[in-house]
Amino acid sequence: MTLTDIGTGIAMVLILKGLVYALAPSLVERLLEALREMPLEMRRNLGLLTVVTGLILLWFLHG
Repeated sequence: MTLTDIGTGIAMVLILKGLVYALAPSLVERLLEALREMPLEMRRNLGLLTVVTGLILLWFLHG
């Protein structure tokens, strides 16, 4: 993995996040409200599940 690969990955995340905010800002607000109502432990588990899913996806794509 090169610095260019890392930069490309970060750029793609920024593009996707920017598109979400540009195309569906009200959806982002509803999502943030839902996250505020979730217990802290559930948010932590959701974050860990997201990380694991991303790692598995990377493993399949580069394996």
